[in-house]
Amino acid sequence: MDYRQLGYSGLKVSELSLGTGTFGGGTEFFRAWGATDVNEAKRLIDISLEAGINLFDTADVYSRGLSEEILGKAIEGKRQNLLISTKTTFRFGDGPNGVGSSRYHIVRAVEASLRRLDTDYIDIYHMHGFDQLTPVEETLEALDTLVRSGKVRYIACSNFSGWHLVKALSISERYGWARYVAHQVYYSLIGRDYELELMPLALDQKVGALVWSPLGWGRLTGKIRRGHPLPEQSRLHKTADVGPPVPDEYVYKVVDALDAVAKETGKSVPQIALNWLLCRPTVSSVILGARNEDQLRQNLAAAGWKLTPQQVAKLDAASDFTPTYPYWHQRNFPERIPLHVPGPHPL
Repeated sequence: MDYRQLGYSGLKVSELSLGTGTFGGGTEFFRAWGATDVNEAKRLIDISLEAGINLFDTADVYSRGLSEEILGKAIEGKRQNLLISTKTTFRFGDGPNGVGSSRYHIVRAVEASLRRLDTDYIDIYHMHGFDQLTPVEETLEALDTLVRSGKVRYIACSNFSGWHLVKALSISERYGWARYVAHQVYYSLIGRDYELELMPLALDQKVGALVWSPLGWGRLTGKIRRGHPLPEQSRLHKTADVGPPVPDEYVYKVVDALDAVAKETGKSVPQIALNWLLCRPTVSSVILGARNEDQLRQNLAAAGWKLTPQQVAKLDAASDFTPTYPYWHQRNFPERIPLHVPGPHPL
């Protein structure tokens, strides 16, 4: 397992990390992802630690706090050996202030997460989404206070637009407050929008990407293929409508290329899709999801080897897409694209 610097910080995170959205199954939505109990979670965490994973990701809204509770119990006696990432912003509680990134909600959310996780501090604390009502200064000052108090070590964001992130970084610099060192983003072979604006921004501002749903919302498991019905056990039966829309033909084209590379490498379709992400600029860690031990071990095998440049190019070509304006126009100016970006430039 390799360890990568997390953005503009001194923190090193494992290139693969374990997401705990499958822990608990406390709501109908999350039951579609998994319902891992404490004993199962302990086993998955032990396997992950043995493989070299040091980062475990959760959020307060995952199964209404149950994911955090299970993670806290599962890491008992191991806290000093790992990093915890959790999040807030989305509604968690009744009333007008049970949601958002206000000072009121953040402070209450941190205290509640610390109790559920049974820990004194959170290593990486994310704003789970961008709150367009709360002043950015209020959010960042509250986070800086939590960093200075020792309850939070590093701050990060998730699902921000480019201007959201740039504005936040500028304000942090202006006041000398803690800055977002990472951005948790949706990114996969069938979801490459991150490359248009957020990846160049991350390169310029040194913000590490923590990738969620790296298998394209469950579409790159190798079980979804042209001419075959959706597998009975696929979570897409319940979650497709709330996830990123992807045209079926686009998925099939990418899976065809993954199949071709799988034959060349002897690796599985998911392992190749994950390894492709490990080759991309700005990626600090790819967050794995796993319902069980076998699935986790299969995904862990995505690390420790590299696709060839030719194989990466084949996957790039199959997953290529027409970007929105102004990015399609910028694509026509390759003469001034930075040469330090490996592989085909994301624009």
